Amino acid sequence: MKAKLEYIWLDGYSPTQSLRSKTQVRDNFGGTLEECPMWCFDGSSTEQAEGNASDCLLKPVAIFPDPDRKNAFLVMTEVLNSDGTPHVSNGRATIDDDDEDFWFGFEQEYFLWDVHTDRPPGFPVNGFPAPQGPYYCSVGAQNAFGRDCIEEHFDICLDAGINVEGINAEVAAGQWEFQVFAKGAKRAGDEIWLARYLLERTGEKYGYSINYHPKPFGELDWNGSGMHANFSNGAMRDLGDESVFTKICENFGKHIERHISVYGAYNDQRLTGKHETQAIDEYSYGVSDRGASIRIPIGTVDDGWKGRLEDRRTASNADPYTVAAAIIKTTKEGLA
Repeated sequence: MKAKLEYIWLDGYSPTQSLRSKTQVRDNFGGTLEECPMWCFDGSSTEQAEGNASDCLLKPVAIFPDPDRKNAFLVMTEVLNSDGTPHVSNGRATIDDDDEDFWFGFEQEYFLWDVHTDRPPGFPVNGFPAPQGPYYCSVGAQNAFGRDCIEEHFDICLDAGINVEGINAEVAAGQWEFQVFAKGAKRAGDEIWLARYLLERTGEKYGYSINYHPKPFGELDWNGSGMHANFSNGAMRDLGDESVFTKICENFGKHIERHISVYGAYNDQRLTGKHETQAIDEYSYGVSDRGASIRIPIGTVDDGWKGRLEDRRTASNADPYTVAAAIIKTTKEGLA
């Protein structure tokens, strides 16, 4: 039987990469990563090579079934240069500590974007909807927009084996969120990128593109879009020691640039100190504080200082590979 393998990669566009994909047909495919061959593509069409030396390589790194196509699989790949070295755009290859003792829960916010009106669903053609307030976790046609697309994406992700743990409508009209949990930086990045890919593809059916800009309506009094990064390691989950969390939080404050540099483009428009954010050039942490850089969830305290932290600075358009790598590095330094 013939199988369709959708090779998915990140292009070289800057400051925010886009997803690309193409399909390969294989005979007698057994569904394993080992059976996925290296492939190539025209890097001159994706800002990853010059036309006179255009071949880039696709190295398969993760595979999932593709429930939305017959006899098909989703193959996440890394981009390599023609000599087999990692391409400069390959954030996954920069992860030098893929410690699976680190658990990540990314909260991916985004706007659906109607390609016919060039506005989110729920926005009038001329003007803006009512202020934020009724849209968060909303129900009803007057407040929730695009649910058919969201629910289809949710089901496809679960059927594919992507560990999506929930969805909800967000604070603005046409804004939504899904949450993904994974262990290790590479797996967390793979699953977020594949969930983003499936969201983009599902949106095609409904006439929606996906807008990951952290502040698409900067002039309005609304929250932006983030990708809040929840994280823990064994010490945080098991020791029950407040000082563990204090050391980690204090060390994050010493490395603001390390994190902000990989937390997404145009994040200065979102991290203003308003709308449940800390200012981009400042740092703070606190229990249950959604205006802090890092929130200590009340559940962590109530469970005897066992649990997780939430870095709220990460923008919706950030690369989860580089975000997770920075979090692991700073956390380990804080506990060294």
